Amino acid sequence: MSGNSSFQAAAWRRLKKNKGAVFGLIVIALAVLVSVFAYFLAPDSSPYANRIILETGGEKPGYTRQFIKVKKEKNVPHTGFIQQLVSGKEDKYYYVPVNSYTNEGDSIIAQKYMDEDLSERQAWHRNQLAPNPVVQLSYRLGTDKYGRDILSRIIVGTRVSLSVGLITVIISLSIGLVLGSLAGYYRGRTDEVIMWFINVIWSIPTLLLVFAITLALGKGFWQVFIAVGLTMWVNVARLVRGQVLAEREKEYVEATRALGYSGVRTIIRHIWPNIMGPVMVIAASNFASAIVIEAGLSFLGVGVQPPMPSWGLMIKENYNFIITQNPMLALAPGFAIMLLVLAFNLLGNGLRDALNVRGKL
Repeated sequence: MSGNSSFQAAAWRRLKKNKGAVFGLIVIALAVLVSVFAYFLAPDSSPYANRIILETGGEKPGYTRQFIKVKKEKNVPHTGFIQQLVSGKEDKYYYVPVNSYTNEGDSIIAQKYMDEDLSERQAWHRNQLAPNPVVQLSYRLGTDKYGRDILSRIIVGTRVSLSVGLITVIISLSIGLVLGSLAGYYRGRTDEVIMWFINVIWSIPTLLLVFAITLALGKGFWQVFIAVGLTMWVNVARLVRGQVLAEREKEYVEATRALGYSGVRTIIRHIWPNIMGPVMVIAASNFASAIVIEAGLSFLGVGVQPPMPSWGLMIKENYNFIITQNPMLALAPGFAIMLLVLAFNLLGNGLRDALNVRGKL
């Protein structure tokens, strides 16, 4: 046990010396915090950051505008802390963009912003408005064509990307560890059947297989998790099979057989702890691949569906702006994808170097 803990301590020391891996670890930790507290960090805390204000659509980064908060006709229930943490807080007011306003008695008269050089005079009684009716909102990354805050949707979209990566890795590790271990430990007929199945799946292009699974299960949030996870276990299974083939010839495995332990116990209790290093490396790689595949599926329209903010979906909705007046609408989610994928790849490379102990102890 002490030898295992000393190995982990040595691996952690090597990992901390790798600046790229530390950078990746910091970015991933920040992304996790952002995804957990997304609705408290986002300027737009409505569900899915989906506050639509059509009059202010397609604005550039730094856009600022005054709004008057008008009460909704329906009674919006109070949102508790847990509910807001999970799904956001529904707006109690409509946000009406204005150029100017004046207070006249118990009413507010404003020039409602319609478009550049176009406004409309409107009046509201104080009873129709919020206690502090006039607010100024600043959109640091601009607004999409529906007037939604790009920064808020990127923050909430972090949750989608990390969720897809996490559940994909769990599915792929579960299937890959089991099938790879059975093939490597029992060999013979079991190995032939499992390897035949692995080669069949391996021969199908990943994106084509994802399309087939997505179309069979339907479009949606959870369907994407399952579809991507069911296509990424092959790498894990091949790696695990090779590791188990090497481990099963070692003395400690021979000792478990001599003691009469079952094959399943030997695999789970003794072999798996000794092959977790390479498995962690491929898990980090699969995490990055899952984020890219999910973004690609959402861009093609078969992944996460509107109004849920996915970075790939945001690029799809705004890529036309790249060659027009506001390229940041599509570039911002693209940079977010690039940064998070880079972080996982750097961490994976750092884990590979830290856990490869030949000549380093």
